[in-house]
Amino acid sequence: MKILAAVLTLTSACFAQTVATAAGQPAASEAIPAGPEVSFQFERIGLPVPKFTIVVHEDGTGSYQAQLAAVSAGAGQTSTAGPPVNKAIKLSSPTTQTIFNTAHALDRFNIECESKAKNIANTGKKTLSYKGADGQGSCLYNYSENKSVAQLTDTFQAIAFTMDEGRKLEFLHRFDRLGLYSEMDVLSHEVQEKRALELGNIAPALKAIIADEALMQRVRERAAHLLAESEEVSR
Repeated sequence: MKILAAVLTLTSACFAQTVATAAGQPAASEAIPAGPEVSFQFERIGLPVPKFTIVVHEDGTGSYQAQLAAVSAGAGQTSTAGPPVNKAIKLSSPTTQTIFNTAHALDRFNIECESKAKNIANTGKKTLSYKGADGQGSCLYNYSENKSVAQLTDTFQAIAFTMDEGRKLEFLHRFDRLGLYSEMDVLSHEVQEKRALELGNIAPALKAIIADEALMQRVRERAAHLLAESEEVSR
């Protein structure tokens, strides 16, 4: 309750500003100051988000671009292509530093990332890339035994999970409010397991839930707790 009350005070002052400035927020495709960048591409057919790309710049700014799965139109009908997602992101300093430190430690990904083991299940086609004045490189893999590559993969996939959860929360808040109860539990669990990172990028969705007094108290309190944790991490 104390966390919720504190966040509500903050939300009342800045939520309106968030909504008012959303239309003027720069799109992820707009020009970003030149400098080194690290990107992660993922592709695996059959998933709700079968394809996404995350680009991160040295100052923590970047973009998340994804293609949602096609929507079935029923028997005998052509499926409708899933909508694209294009969001600007801002990562915390610790996460950004870890990404770039790892990229440099791995010679800007000019290494062999793919495991030489046989009969490895398909976990998705992944590409890590680096571009900068000091050089560039990339490596393609399905599964890597390199611990640094594996940890970086987990980090990017956890960021992607958070971005998709933000999309889900916005949808449920608008069209299926009862569904927020279970979805908030899912997000909380994934945060605890470190499979959801950088929640500051979905702060607008969390603040909207906190500010909605028509929602269940437990849902609003859970959103407030997650928001408070994300703000603590970003400090």
